[in-house]
Amino acid sequence: MNIAELFVTELERAGVSRVWGLAGDSLNAFTEALRENDSVEWMHVRHEESAAFAAAGEAGLTGELAVVAGSCGPGNLHFINGLYDAHRSRVPVLAIASHIPSEEIGSGYFQETHPQELFQECSVYTEMISSAAQLPWVLENAMRAAVERRGVAVVVVPGDVFFEEAPSRRSTAPIRRSNPQVVPSVEELDEAARLLDDAERVTILAGAGVAGAREEVLALAERLQAPIVHALRGKEYIEHDNPYDVGMTGLLGFSSGYRAMERCDALLMLGTDLPYRQFYPDDARIIQVDLRGEHLGRRTPLDLGLVGDVRLTAAALTPLLCEKRSGKHLRDSRKHYEKARKGLDRLAAADDRGPVHPQYLTRLIDELADDDAVFTADVGTPVIWASRYLNLGGDRRLLGSFIHGSMANALPHALGAQAVDRSRQVIALAGDGGLAMLMGDLITIKQNNLPVTIVVYDNSSLGFVELEMKAAGQVNFGTELANPDFAAVAEAVGIPGHQVETGAELEATLREALAADGPRLVNVRTTRQELSIPPSITAAQAKGFTLWALRTVIAGQGGELLDLADTNLWRRLTN
Repeated sequence: MNIAELFVTELERAGVSRVWGLAGDSLNAFTEALRENDSVEWMHVRHEESAAFAAAGEAGLTGELAVVAGSCGPGNLHFINGLYDAHRSRVPVLAIASHIPSEEIGSGYFQETHPQELFQECSVYTEMISSAAQLPWVLENAMRAAVERRGVAVVVVPGDVFFEEAPSRRSTAPIRRSNPQVVPSVEELDEAARLLDDAERVTILAGAGVAGAREEVLALAERLQAPIVHALRGKEYIEHDNPYDVGMTGLLGFSSGYRAMERCDALLMLGTDLPYRQFYPDDARIIQVDLRGEHLGRRTPLDLGLVGDVRLTAAALTPLLCEKRSGKHLRDSRKHYEKARKGLDRLAAADDRGPVHPQYLTRLIDELADDDAVFTADVGTPVIWASRYLNLGGDRRLLGSFIHGSMANALPHALGAQAVDRSRQVIALAGDGGLAMLMGDLITIKQNNLPVTIVVYDNSSLGFVELEMKAAGQVNFGTELANPDFAAVAEAVGIPGHQVETGAELEATLREALAADGPRLVNVRTTRQELSIPPSITAAQAKGFTLWALRTVIAGQGGELLDLADTNLWRRLTN
């Protein structure tokens, strides 16, 4: 057995089912070992960046180790953006980065880079194997680091080392993530209970760390009579069927979530790392619970930081709290949420005029999708509409580049999710800019027989960037997209494509696409001047918007103002 064959054997023992990548000469021994193995599938992509995103999507859906492999130099260098996404989303990914021949390292050889240095910032483990004797130790260390620390591990292997004879070693148990039970001390829990009991108005902010802790968090909210605000990554775990939910906060949230935090006198942060400091209350006492002690207090000053698993901590804290509490803050927050929710829902009402409003498009997708559908959303306006109009109750999931914030993530994330289960509905909510950036993934979908449904929000612009320019008082520049007919492009690579120009034809087209076997692409012409107002508008943003309007007229682009009014004011008046 050579080193390449040992790699594949160890991956199989660890439960890995597929490897994403693109073949190359320095990787030949590894792909040959895969060819001879019946258990680990080679997922051929057209761009290594897509491979890394696909692995991130797979790992994000399953929580298990996903793998990418790329050839030397530019090959594995293309991984870096997708690996950053996986690393910052804290999902376990192993990257196998082949290298130039050992004897040429340091000579400025053809395609030479230094992968072990390049990937340091987006990994929890990076090591180069310079001789066969280092295996399987390095590979085992890398896989264990990835699954235990929930991040990216990179193993760099010169192409010639793959061919060396593998050393013998006693087999170990397959690498699986451990499940430690971490609870704050009794003294810390007592202090938390004292702080919360002294407060009249407690609000809970729930992030991705509430996964698996739903019942315990709801019981805690009941005891505290606390509204629950969720961050975007906490949406799929806590929002649905939640009598304490008052919506989302942050740049993509809406007013009720912001208000519930602003008016509390104690904020309990559970498994969240919401990065936007301006959305935290200024005067409230703040308690944060997180498994990662280094994350405590890095977003807002704390009165108490607790290292612990959210489920276990919530369960231990609840019985320590006073039972008789006023429910006024919860009732007020829920009332405001219901009003805000109705306002958002009115904006998603059917409109037969064209182009299609993205709120209506997303609401229809939500209504027509399966109960266990997996959604992926491109960074930009698709994420806004997904966060506001997708219901993620039951077994539904939402994947995205929510921390790294990369364009073009929706389609490759969908590749990874769909490869896990080809019978499960996977819907990619793709921006036109994101789809165009990695459009080769359409070929990857066809070649790997992945039945992804792609819905394109085609507004011929970098829509979120334009909103940022408006808020800053700038005239839109450099955001225009001269798009091809995406439906025709899909047809050209063998994927049935549908074009939607008006709301009148939208529902029937979506029903057909979602019910079909195999991949589909639905290109929907959406309104360009669609405002998505954040829950809190600063004076500077209001001033910037006014300045944008003035500059737009002066620049001779007054038609854009009329389009903005037609898109937004008319709909609000008629609804």
